[in-house]
Amino acid sequence: MTDLLAADTAMGAVTLSVANLDALTAYYRDAVALTVLSESSDTVVLGRGTTPVVILKHSPALKHASPRDAGLFHTAILFDTEEALAASVYSVATRYPKTFTGSADHLVSKAFYFTDPEGNGVELYWDRDRTQWSWTHGAIEMGTLFLDPNGFLQEHLTEAAVEQPVIGGARVGHVHLQVGDVATAREFYVNQLGFEATTEIPGSAVFVSAGGYHHHMAMNTWNSSGAGPRLPALGLAQIDIAVPSADDLGALGERMTHHGIPLRHDGQTLSFDDPWANQIRVSTAP
Repeated sequence: MTDLLAADTAMGAVTLSVANLDALTAYYRDAVALTVLSESSDTVVLGRGTTPVVILKHSPALKHASPRDAGLFHTAILFDTEEALAASVYSVATRYPKTFTGSADHLVSKAFYFTDPEGNGVELYWDRDRTQWSWTHGAIEMGTLFLDPNGFLQEHLTEAAVEQPVIGGARVGHVHLQVGDVATAREFYVNQLGFEATTEIPGSAVFVSAGGYHHHMAMNTWNSSGAGPRLPALGLAQIDIAVPSADDLGALGERMTHHGIPLRHDGQTLSFDDPWANQIRVSTAP
């Protein structure tokens, strides 16, 4: 039985339960500059090219959770180029300026943070080349350095990007959760699911990945220390993870069964809940 997720594992779309489908669709389409890939009366799939990034499910019967509950901290959308990132950042900042919450140079990446109209965190970012990342004793070196949004836009925003902000590819690079405690998160996401820990802030956050990425997922207790399993609420509905092959999916199923994690398996996907009732669905990469 293999203990790790395959090196080519990647994040898939994040599904959100939303109260106002039209408003959230407008935010991710017109501001974040994603494209509507498909839509029905209660579900809108947005992404770039053929890659889904955010799936919005109309769930008007649900209520907002408390900010101290477990759930989504942010969905992090990774752009191919700094020009594409600048295009999206400028688009959100001009259309929804009050949703901007900060920016940072994390050494491995440059990131800009927003909150969508229903309070879901959004990170828009670009990665430096892996050759520029530093590892020390198996831990990735990440920091939180000042990143001037205006300076970044002056350097990377082009006239073409202002006119047409849908530039290049974008996908979910990582998903950051707020959880009740880090030790339980580490046990589930590393020892059971099979990510590797890449760095840890003792007692408050753990970052995990497959294949030496800086992080595919992170879990923190900054707002949610002590939180128990989630009740049905607006916000995070599902996290998708893509593994390279059916063999990888089978190996994951064996591992989770070995650890006593209840599974839902339909032959193509494997679904299960983390200790805070966040639903995770794993499938093979398209």
